[in-house]
Amino acid sequence: MADSEQDVAGEATVQTEADLSSSLHRQHSVLSGVALSTLSACGGGGNDEKPTLRDPSALPTACLSAGVAVALAACGGGTQPFEPMTEARAARLLNQGGLGSTPAQVTALMRDGADAWFNAQLAMPLSPSVWDWARAQGFDNRLYARGDYGLDQALWWRLCTAPDVLRQRVVLALSELFVVSPLNMVAYWKQFACLAWWELLEQHCFGNFRDLLTHITLSPAMGVYLSMRGSSKADSSGRQPDENYARELLQLFTIGLTTLQPDGSLTSPPVDTYDGRAVSQLAKVFTGWDVDGFNPFDPEGPFDYLRVPMGFHADRHADTDKSVLGVNIPGQTSGPESMRLALDAVFNHPNVGFFIARQLIQRLVTSNPSKDYVWRVAMAFNSNGAPVPVRGDMAAVVRAVLADPEARPEITLPPASQPAPAQPTLSDGKLREPVLRLLQWLRLVNVSSTDGQWRFPDLSGSDQLGQAPLRSPSVFNFFRPGYVPPNTVIATKGLVAPEFQITNESSVMGYANFLLRIMPFGGNGILPNYDTWLAMADQPARLVDQLNLHLTGRVLSPITVDTVVVGVNSILGTSANERRNRVVAAFFLIMCCPEYLVQR
Repeated sequence: MADSEQDVAGEATVQTEADLSSSLHRQHSVLSGVALSTLSACGGGGNDEKPTLRDPSALPTACLSAGVAVALAACGGGTQPFEPMTEARAARLLNQGGLGSTPAQVTALMRDGADAWFNAQLAMPLSPSVWDWARAQGFDNRLYARGDYGLDQALWWRLCTAPDVLRQRVVLALSELFVVSPLNMVAYWKQFACLAWWELLEQHCFGNFRDLLTHITLSPAMGVYLSMRGSSKADSSGRQPDENYARELLQLFTIGLTTLQPDGSLTSPPVDTYDGRAVSQLAKVFTGWDVDGFNPFDPEGPFDYLRVPMGFHADRHADTDKSVLGVNIPGQTSGPESMRLALDAVFNHPNVGFFIARQLIQRLVTSNPSKDYVWRVAMAFNSNGAPVPVRGDMAAVVRAVLADPEARPEITLPPASQPAPAQPTLSDGKLREPVLRLLQWLRLVNVSSTDGQWRFPDLSGSDQLGQAPLRSPSVFNFFRPGYVPPNTVIATKGLVAPEFQITNESSVMGYANFLLRIMPFGGNGILPNYDTWLAMADQPARLVDQLNLHLTGRVLSPITVDTVVVGVNSILGTSANERRNRVVAAFFLIMCCPEYLVQR
């Protein structure tokens, strides 16, 4: 571990907030180095190595036969089972595919196995409606019609309390791919538009991607956010169909900018997947759809229209011939049928499986997956391995991401006598998103709301988390999947590190100071319960080991663990307040450590 990290751990009990912020600033210089080694995927990701498990030229780009699906399972994709679980692997899986590891969840996963856990999560019913909860809290008061008050409270209530953690984790990931945000949304009742969006993703995240495309396209929240709502055919005044949604559907949601080969690699030279004319043609398909039920004479009135798909208005639809990705749509085709044909064309584009595979792997597991990893998940998208193969089965895709042999590679820690190098040789993982870091703590301390209102504020400021659910500043999310931190070793290695786009000196210090403010006693009626951890306060080594297990999957180096134990031990444990300080210090020191900040 770097000296700056040891300084943080050893001096935490006596430093002021300013001192701690300074130490975190020194940490930032080693964070990039630690992340570099853990952000390059096992076996590649950014280099020129070719997959070795199959003959790409023999693969269809849409649906695979049952025989191919069986072969796919044999090479690590499709119905590949999870590996046997140890405590550490269970914790790592829960941090990838859940909202954090807890003692009860690890016990159940160890007892039943990861396959049973995954299947049980898929079978869980939807949690109680977050929309209905927000209304019950009074967030539908007309006073809030012009803003988004209630959105943060409702989403954090959901994320802190929902038992269907796999669904919520996948929804959070999808919300960063298919972005809707109250920022730049011109609408009344933006909080409820966004809550309807969250529920839409909950309902369809384990269904078929083709169905998801339809629901996304007709969502009032998306219709308003990307201005498809109200788009009309061209007329003599010079009006043209709005191209915003059509462009982002192709670029950001489904196929990307560049054509891929059957193995998922770029063509040489690169070939564009579409051009401006393709966007204009697709925009014509999306004319004639609008929110039904909005009353312009009482805009602050009823808003249930935000919860139902947009309606079609034939008189506004472009009735000329259209061509979408090679599929011709005659002008006399009805609007709904035109949309169906266009979305079918997008869905069947050979890029889609690879595009979705890489994005989900990046969100859940590692920033730089190997080509083999992406290929296996893409093949699970192309065929779910069922006797009658199905393309776009999202449950199969999520399973392929989490059960892949590269999802949790073996970790070799340095000897206790050897300081952790600034750039370990391991090459897996991703920088943890701030929202996920906070959720780990909230769930480990069994957080509650004393008044039931879950009064979380907007935490997206750089002096807090720098991120909040559904509060992306643009359709490009908080960070781009291909973001490369400039002037770093990550850049020289040809790797990407998306989450570093919201990581800088201000955010690193803001995060640490935010933890210092909330960890002792919470705030705004949000109350942490440290009882489980206070039972270990007299055994600092055990306390740190258990937090190391649940927060990191025991990836902290021995010297880091020893340093944190020394820091916790330096706090007297003779009073209840001192014992609580020991627990808070253990959480804080680990959660500010670069070895924790990189999920592996």
